[in-house]
Amino acid sequence: MAMAPGGLNGGGGGGKAVSLRLQYYCVFAAVGVAVIVLSLSFLSPATMGAVRQLNLGAVVAAPTISTAGEKPGSAVAVAAQPEPVPEPEKVKAKGPEPEKEKGPPVVLFNFGDSNSDTGGVAAAGGIRIMLPEGRTYFHRPTGRLSDGRVIIDFICESLNTHELNPYLKGVGSDYSNGVNFAMAGSTVSHGVSPYSLNVQVDQFVYFKHRSLELFKRGLKGPVNKEGFENALYMMDIGHNDVVGVMHTPSDEWDKKFRKVVSEIGEAIQILYDNGARKFWIHGTGALGCLPALVVQEKGEHDAHGCLANYNRGARAFNKKLSDLCDDMRLRLKDATVVYTDMFAIKYGFVANHTSYGIEWPLMVCCGNGGPPYNFKPGKYGCGDLCGPEDKVLSWDGVHFTDFGSGLAAKHSMSGEYSKPRVKLASLINGASKKSASES
Repeated sequence: MAMAPGGLNGGGGGGKAVSLRLQYYCVFAAVGVAVIVLSLSFLSPATMGAVRQLNLGAVVAAPTISTAGEKPGSAVAVAAQPEPVPEPEKVKAKGPEPEKEKGPPVVLFNFGDSNSDTGGVAAAGGIRIMLPEGRTYFHRPTGRLSDGRVIIDFICESLNTHELNPYLKGVGSDYSNGVNFAMAGSTVSHGVSPYSLNVQVDQFVYFKHRSLELFKRGLKGPVNKEGFENALYMMDIGHNDVVGVMHTPSDEWDKKFRKVVSEIGEAIQILYDNGARKFWIHGTGALGCLPALVVQEKGEHDAHGCLANYNRGARAFNKKLSDLCDDMRLRLKDATVVYTDMFAIKYGFVANHTSYGIEWPLMVCCGNGGPPYNFKPGKYGCGDLCGPEDKVLSWDGVHFTDFGSGLAAKHSMSGEYSKPRVKLASLINGASKKSASES
């Protein structure tokens, strides 16, 4: 594989311009803190359920909500949902009625971490990451921890809608096709990361309330009632939690994985109580095959060079997550809950790398040292940068390249790795044909 030495280029202007690899290490440091917290002390079940129960109770019990003096993002302000009042019928003018603007064909709401972050962490921190991040496809930095697209970008493209804008991006965002709440470094366990899953769900409830409030006032909001009901609710989170659990004794894994999965179940329940009916849940990938862990962590390696211990942990977590989806599918009678085995997909890229034209399956594109890993802990920058057309899976040791994400998205949408075996497009096409932006 051709390796080209390359420095990091930055644009002019104000704001925090941070080198790509340095920014990644900042994210890694945040995750490291989460790992320590997760390893030493998981929150008690009572504490973990307190905010969730408040949201559940408010959604069910409160028919109205007062916005006077509320604190944005507070549990009461976020959770209590008024029944949307239909927009008053407009008096038809004489002559032909003007054609209504067509809304997007699909609406998506995504909850996750850096694997599906489309610029949220950059917007939240005011960080301007520099090239070569975003060098392919976008040809500019976008806040994604990749050289190009992440899996959810390919999903949006396949559904003929534009990329999801991050919730906190604000400037220039178009939320008519949904919102991406994913933030790099996020965990399922709340209290560990600033934008953990429960916070992301609260952000969604707040977004829904404000959107429907606009329609109630006779204005046009980003997504209407039908849009929320027909939307696809996606989750790709838990990777950082699993890494944290891996730093604890193995006889404690089962109990801690059950806590994490239980939190996911509570999040699904709250979304369901707020009208969600279509869920697409990704399991964690083959964490033991991440180059950053392979190089830095000790332990037994399997026949393909991956850390056996981490992969055992990932499989154990995924088994519980799959079982949760089975249970939710039975309990939420009118909902569709699809679990997709991302471990099988991503491990297959390593185990069968030659069939994909990949020479070094555990190599980093933006790193130092060359094959087989091109990863030197503590050394910043892309001293050895793979070519834009090279078939390399890992961008930085943790996150996929545009090439890797494209492969993963294709397999995940096919339904072959999903339970039940349903294609993502089929799930979407079951939605109402009414435009999500029509009032």
